[in-house]
Amino acid sequence: MQTLRHGEARGHANFGWLDSRHTFSFGHYHDPDHMGFGALRVINEDRVAAGAGFDTHGHADMEIVSYVLEGALEHRDSIGTGSVIRPGDVQRMTAGTGIRHSEFNASKSEPVHFLQIWIVPERRGLEPGYEQKAFPVAERTGAWKLVGSRDGREGSLTIHQDVDLYSGILAEGKRLDFTVGENRRVWLQVARGTLTAGGEALRAGDGLGITTAGPLALAATDDAEVLLFDLAL
Repeated sequence: MQTLRHGEARGHANFGWLDSRHTFSFGHYHDPDHMGFGALRVINEDRVAAGAGFDTHGHADMEIVSYVLEGALEHRDSIGTGSVIRPGDVQRMTAGTGIRHSEFNASKSEPVHFLQIWIVPERRGLEPGYEQKAFPVAERTGAWKLVGSRDGREGSLTIHQDVDLYSGILAEGKRLDFTVGENRRVWLQVARGTLTAGGEALRAGDGLGITTAGPLALAATDDAEVLLFDLAL
């Protein structure tokens, strides 16, 4: 079974300083037909104006992954972490028993464009934590690069849930294959460009959920970047 989520059908919030698109229900956007995909609860595509950002606020019992596409995102939190996240960097914050943080555009002149992803953890009450790693373009071009996993294997971030998160970059005309395992589900999120997958034509902002085991072929019709979430069914 496949579920196609067109980018233009996503929830939308525009506050001037923030333009946000919600793949699944989030904040004031509520859609009972799109409450998440297994443990994958939120994919927000955010654009934050120069010098603006999210003031300090709290989270609990959620794995929060940030994936920057353009610009630079500055992060500070209540466990003493301060960093700037740029394209190629992936950040994981475990909210656990409670964490407070802020996120700001690190530039005073250029916008920042990023995906913020929430994954429900395998258990509540985890110790809050933070991890950030760089994944060079060369390692993600023409291949699936594991950037997050339950066990942190292959140099990936540790996500406290049964999920493998891959990043792939395809040049126009190139192909990537993946096999959806038994008792697994896959969500594809197109970050930029256009491609075909599972017989569907996809473009930036589109998502595709797959719950049937078997081969999955992706072919880029333009240069493309995609995230693939391999989750328990």
